[in-house]
Amino acid sequence: MNTSYAIGLDIGGTHITAAVIDKAEMKVLDFSLCKESFDSNMPADQVMSIWKKVISTAIENSKIKDIAGIAICMPGPFDYKNGICWIKDQSKYEHFYGLNIRELLLETLDFPADFPILFENDAVCFGKGEVFKQQENLSKKVMAVTLGTGLGACFIDKGTSISSGNSVPADGEIYNLSYKDGVAEDYVSVRGLLSHYKSLSGSDLNNGLELYNLAKNGDQKAIEVFKRMGEDLATVAIPWIANFTADHIIIGGKIANASDLFLSSFNKTIQKSGSEIQVSISNDNEVAALLGAVSFLCD
Repeated sequence: MNTSYAIGLDIGGTHITAAVIDKAEMKVLDFSLCKESFDSNMPADQVMSIWKKVISTAIENSKIKDIAGIAICMPGPFDYKNGICWIKDQSKYEHFYGLNIRELLLETLDFPADFPILFENDAVCFGKGEVFKQQENLSKKVMAVTLGTGLGACFIDKGTSISSGNSVPADGEIYNLSYKDGVAEDYVSVRGLLSHYKSLSGSDLNNGLELYNLAKNGDQKAIEVFKRMGEDLATVAIPWIANFTADHIIIGGKIANASDLFLSSFNKTIQKSGSEIQVSISNDNEVAALLGAVSFLCD
């Protein structure tokens, strides 16, 4: 079997992206990137059918016959070692609680029982992938944050993910940190944005894109919601930027595409704290996550 190629999967609350990765050069093979949006609250067998289609298309388009493994970046809570999903009450994967995703994938793809399938936190994959993309980060302390249906984070010191010790929060996570009347993710996520907009306007929106379009069209309440989220994200991050003595913070995830609406307030709040950390917005979340996931197979 050729051990030079692996499948990278980026699985979110509303999408799956797959590609075949050249492990030696750490790059996505031409034409292999395949993605699809879907409702993760569908029954498990329907979701698995979509995953199978996307993975099979990526392999077919790559023209590679032998794949050495699958590396998956997956949102938590999740038992990454054993492949068991513990996501609950997060408006995603409602039918996956307690299921062994490794076994489901092997069965769905008709792969042998010993085929390597590795899982890692989506934010950690994103952060490691960004380090590979920007080689100067290999000598730095990087905090990476993903903004989407949830709030992800990771802390990387010279290319190594740090998830324990006094310099980082428990498990390297910030979504569950106490904040205002709840936890950070209640305020910094799609759910938080939509909830804040409803409190200001009385209107229910279906998704973050609707809110973004309102803001771009001059809706002052929508603009205020994004501005406040930038302030909230900075307020949550500042103590851990200091604790970790981070040199660089990289923001990714779907909401990062709206950085023109929140980055200014984020930067102002960071600067008021006295921090001089470098701030970047990722312009290629998907590739970063895929590369980061496959890097763990290389490890």
